[in-house]
Amino acid sequence: MDYAIRVIRADEWEKARELRLEALQDPVAHLAFLETYEDAVARPDAFWQERTAGAGESGNGRVRQFVAETPEGRWLGTVSVLVERPDDEGGVAFGEAPTVDQTHVVGVFVREEARGSGVIDALFRAAVEWSWGVSGVRPIERVRLYVHEENKRAEAFYRRFGFVWTGVRVLMPGSATDYDREYELVRAG
Repeated sequence: MDYAIRVIRADEWEKARELRLEALQDPVAHLAFLETYEDAVARPDAFWQERTAGAGESGNGRVRQFVAETPEGRWLGTVSVLVERPDDEGGVAFGEAPTVDQTHVVGVFVREEARGSGVIDALFRAAVEWSWGVSGVRPIERVRLYVHEENKRAEAFYRRFGFVWTGVRVLMPGSATDYDREYELVRAG
């Protein structure tokens, strides 16, 4: 399968919206995402435009969204990375507040026809490489993500890629019984 990994551009909000809506219809979406298809489809165009602009090269540098794109322009998958620092006043997207400078991987999705082709590995390599290159007063020390305890397919990939469970479990928002596990990849040396 032929594809390239790149950062999205602000004018690609319609493609970003389309891929997100497809992700939210995946059979494990209820385990993987913190929003529903119904909520996402109801959002106005301005929401998608702002979200895409913020995650692109010309965004604020706090978020990056990577896509795997075929030569014909079809997006096969995506991953987003959020910068989190202990002194941030805005808090975190999900989970415990950071104690070190880190990035947080979210919004992971690969279309069914691209699963098993290496797309997810390439997306994660780009996300981790970008994380280690984030500038600031202190370097990024780790990359973290959360995965639902029942999402075995995703959990297996994260472990294979080198992420390790930290032992931290957090309740899914709005649930009294469903937990996500925090996984991390710590910067070497």
